[in-house]
Amino acid sequence: MRSFGIYPDPNMFPFVLKACVFLKNLRLGESIHGCIIRLGLDFDLFTGNALLNMYAKFQSLQLNEGHKVFAFNVFDGMPKSDELCGTSAQEKGASIIQLDRMTKVLEMMPKRDVVSWNTVIAGNAQNGMYEEALRMVREMASANMKPDSFTLSSVLPIFAEYVDVIKGKEIHGYAIRHWFDSDCYIASSLIDMYANCARIKDSCSVFNLLSKRDDISWNSIIAACVQNGVFDEGLKLFRQMLTAEVKPRDVSFSSIMPACAYLTTLHLGKQLHGYIIRGGFNDNMFIASSLVDMYAKCGNIKAARWIFNQMEHHDMVSWTAIIMGYALHGHAHDALLLFKQMEMDGVKPNYVSYIAVFTACSHAGLTEEAWRYFNSMSRNHGIKPGLEHYAAMADLLGRAGKLEEAYEFIGSMHIAPTGSIWSTLLSACRVHKNLELAEKVANEIFKVDPENVGAYVLMSNMYAAARRWKDAAKMRIFMKKKGIRKEPACSWIEVKSRVHTFISGDKSHPLYDRIFEALKDLLEQIEREGYIPDTNEDFHDVDEEQKKYMIFSHSERLALAFGIISTPAGTTIRITKNIRVCVDCHTAIKLISKVVQREIIVRDNSRFHHFKDGKCSCRDYW
Repeated sequence: MRSFGIYPDPNMFPFVLKACVFLKNLRLGESIHGCIIRLGLDFDLFTGNALLNMYAKFQSLQLNEGHKVFAFNVFDGMPKSDELCGTSAQEKGASIIQLDRMTKVLEMMPKRDVVSWNTVIAGNAQNGMYEEALRMVREMASANMKPDSFTLSSVLPIFAEYVDVIKGKEIHGYAIRHWFDSDCYIASSLIDMYANCARIKDSCSVFNLLSKRDDISWNSIIAACVQNGVFDEGLKLFRQMLTAEVKPRDVSFSSIMPACAYLTTLHLGKQLHGYIIRGGFNDNMFIASSLVDMYAKCGNIKAARWIFNQMEHHDMVSWTAIIMGYALHGHAHDALLLFKQMEMDGVKPNYVSYIAVFTACSHAGLTEEAWRYFNSMSRNHGIKPGLEHYAAMADLLGRAGKLEEAYEFIGSMHIAPTGSIWSTLLSACRVHKNLELAEKVANEIFKVDPENVGAYVLMSNMYAAARRWKDAAKMRIFMKKKGIRKEPACSWIEVKSRVHTFISGDKSHPLYDRIFEALKDLLEQIEREGYIPDTNEDFHDVDEEQKKYMIFSHSERLALAFGIISTPAGTTIRITKNIRVCVDCHTAIKLISKVVQREIIVRDNSRFHHFKDGKCSCRDYW
């Protein structure tokens, strides 16, 4: 068109600038900007808005690709011989060197509308320049320009990021007063903001007040529930969305998969997988990574690996998901091999992938390898160790019995250790029966986290194991006075699409009589295999027979007996427990797997145990 000598009009440039964004060609966009200035069309409102949009989008692209936000001259780095842009354009550009281009375009526009302000506000907010975005909102108000629903939906994520629920509520109030609260975009932003501020009830209130709900609002509330650990509610809302005939999008599955992973509802996870295949979403990298994570956390590492192998491309998320999966299942060498393969494929490890590596080393006692990775993390990749890395290393040293080394390691951290990091060492002190060090560690915990329930329970149990009944009683009396309650040991199992929950000693299940008979029968069978009850970890001040009964009715055994009587012979049994499996139950389940000829998979609060033919995948190291 230019070669034919046809003069461009203002209506043309917004489309050309949009094309530059789609092509991700910043230099061409700058050249077009130069042409706009040379032709004197930079004062057109729509062209100005298109320029603002282009620079905002390029900021996002540069951040996503790991580059710094570019804030140089509009014409910096332009081809000198570019026929679209003459010397006069470069001279005009010299006056705005080193200024942010998007803001400069806004300042030079003689006329601005709501779209102009919204584009700059959204651009800054999406690129993490929150203070600048809020400054623009104030300037917009000073220019007597009234914020609309788009302005509010751009600003609300800032308060979500800052976890500033007070300012977020002010925006909510403004939205109600100006009738924006029924807008689906505003509602979704409010749901996200309240969820980020851990106010899930407020998120649900906003959603429930919506008269019309689109897929964005449904996805927002589902993600909000999962993010805040209200997994059952998230699954319920997902079902309601399907009933309301709202078609799930890729983000719907990425949001709901963690709920299946946490609740270990493999049956539902498989149903969702089927829906994903039927909906044509199985090529989506984010969904595939979620499926890898779900299958791994539901105890099916083979299915997780199969999906990983089917993926055409692997990003950091998918690599980390499969490495962590193998780590949790005790396949440390496979996990480390995958980590090396990831590096060979040119994918740079990040903060989370190193947590997976240390977890793998911890579950296999690979101390030397862990130290090598810990030192190379900052040296080779510039990743500064965080709390999770320190916790994993402390856990590894503790499991390996290197308690003093772990104590010194935690004390030498460059950041203040939290109660949870000290707690990993306290657990190790219990396993290795080092009460003297445990008392020192407990004191450190109570300094930083005086309400740490686990520490009180562990110390009480350790005193009881040492037959220091008075100290154990004192600890429990102190807990009672402070209102600190121990979380009951709980196990659950999914049978025929229903989750059945068991608490130690609980007799409330409708099939309890059959469960009890099955347990008695199993006990007789494993005793013939050489089983002798180990009551050393039962810390109640009662006689030996009572202790044997208490161990006999642990929650994982109740769940296991129920699984055996409720499923066909040969079916794999999957159980989840909220705390660590005790030594005696671990021994018993190994023998049960042999006598019933089944694979039994138990996920406790730290790892998976695959019991088969009288052996466990953890090799008795957990």
